[in-house]
Amino acid sequence: MGSAENVLTTDRDEFWLFGYGSLIWKPPPHFDRRIPGWVTGYVRRFWQASQDHRGTPEAPGRVVTLLERDYWASLTDHHDHAPDRVWGVAYRIRPDRVAEVKDYLDIREINGYTIHYTAFHPAPPTTASLSDSPPDELPRAYHDGAAIQTLVYIGTPDNDQFTGPQDPQALAAHIYKSVGPSGRNIDYLFNLHEALEQLSPESGDEHIRDLAERVQAIIAAEESRGHDPQSELPETSGEFQKNASTEEQEETEKDAPGS
Repeated sequence: MGSAENVLTTDRDEFWLFGYGSLIWKPPPHFDRRIPGWVTGYVRRFWQASQDHRGTPEAPGRVVTLLERDYWASLTDHHDHAPDRVWGVAYRIRPDRVAEVKDYLDIREINGYTIHYTAFHPAPPTTASLSDSPPDELPRAYHDGAAIQTLVYIGTPDNDQFTGPQDPQALAAHIYKSVGPSGRNIDYLFNLHEALEQLSPESGDEHIRDLAERVQAIIAAEESRGHDPQSELPETSGEFQKNASTEEQEETEKDAPGS
């Protein structure tokens, strides 16, 4: 699990949430602090099936989850390298809204994700590019290097939606063709890739980057054949937008991880 060394003891009413997937660009409701940074001891992979957001029960899409690094090392992964840090964003929820947001997250994080806690390391101000809080309003950990205890949703290997290692090209092709109530699977992938690249010069994820490049190549190949890749995918209702409705139900990670 993630390192718990030098974890900042925050006010008992503070509630921090770590997002490593759609939460990076699609925040939860009622947060008053947003801080980029990382957790250690995990690896992020597109190994969680999505039956209700980026796919359907008949044709599940794929979204990210976290694996404990020791477990991942025991597997045969075509992407055999993973950074020591899993970058993402931590959100502090307003004290008067914690119970409401926890209920919202429990609804949003269904279909395989469970609650865990891990130490989040805020990125130094000179490293991170997208903190939404002025320096004098950030927690002490942001300035002294201490970690913050955060809640995180993870699709563990024993959940029914966990797919395990997949061939990257086959996975990219699967993402390319998948679509669900929350939209096209390729949009989830591209949004995640862009969000990670924007967090910090150090926050890129080669697994995500490689999949994005493979999907782009598939799109380019289809266009060169005179096909419109977007026209071949079913239309979605647009019911799920980038807002904080409980009907959205995406990852926290579900849409997926926070995750």
